[in-house]
Amino acid sequence: MKFIGRFVALAVTTLALGLPAGGAVADEYPSKPIRFVAPYPPGSVTDLLARIIGQKLGESWKQPVIVENRGGGGSVIGTDIVAKAPPDGYTILMVAPDLAINQSLRSKLPYDAEKNFAPVTLLVSSPTVLCVHPSLPVSNLRELIAYAKTRPGRLSYASGGNGTVGHLGMELLKHMAGIDMVHVPYKGTAAVVTAVLTGEVQVAFAQMSTVRPQFLSGKLRVLGVASGARAQAMPDLPTVAEAGLPGFKADVWFGVVAPAGTPGAIVSRLNGEIGKIMRMPDVRAQLLPQGIEPMTDTPEEFAALIHTEIAKWGELVKRTGARVD
Repeated sequence: MKFIGRFVALAVTTLALGLPAGGAVADEYPSKPIRFVAPYPPGSVTDLLARIIGQKLGESWKQPVIVENRGGGGSVIGTDIVAKAPPDGYTILMVAPDLAINQSLRSKLPYDAEKNFAPVTLLVSSPTVLCVHPSLPVSNLRELIAYAKTRPGRLSYASGGNGTVGHLGMELLKHMAGIDMVHVPYKGTAAVVTAVLTGEVQVAFAQMSTVRPQFLSGKLRVLGVASGARAQAMPDLPTVAEAGLPGFKADVWFGVVAPAGTPGAIVSRLNGEIGKIMRMPDVRAQLLPQGIEPMTDTPEEFAALIHTEIAKWGELVKRTGARVD
């Protein structure tokens, strides 16, 4: 009876304030443009995904979806913008593992990765590959490790920024292989590939979607994929674990979140519509050849993944002593 009483009181309050019920909120949404923040520079996988989803959502909902690149601070700048946005479904955020990594890597985050966001859906898995400049006299991972051991601190590796999987994944590789390489952070994945191509750095973990054309043309050498399993787009490429570091895994995923407090009905509607987009044949045909594998889920499942990733990367930060430098 107490529960019924509270429910009735809530309903009366809702009516008195003129607030729409959950179903009405979903029915009315969206009634104005949606802001889709990608906290990374243009040209990245996150930018590509945001624009594909934005275009398809706009076509379906007859409302503009404005993609806004707000890179900087290892994705913290753009992420903080969304954390502080009104929780009304009109501001959403593209996220990657650095949402979880930053939770332990950075001591003064202006937001909490779990408390300040409402997970909407996982989007894709986007494998990263270990690539080297062709001038490096190595053809596989074991040779790279042996070469680096004779030159401690003389090789450098690029990442898309402090706190990214490219950074932490390489720190894990260094730890497991017992080698030392110097970290050189860049702004975004495209810059990482350029740095290896020009020989500014010798080694990097980079997203397969940006590396594959350079690999096929012989401009870069690829030694392994960082995922737990081989990638569909390059099935002959061994995993790093198979190539010489058993147990190594540094998966990259991308997803969508909204500010905490966004009505559940709106989160569910976003989840359903984005899920439809990621299952469209033309979208899959565009992503799969690049090594980007669609794999959507429920808001609850995505929340569980984020929680697990925070714990996993937090343990790695402690074990390797990695820091934002």
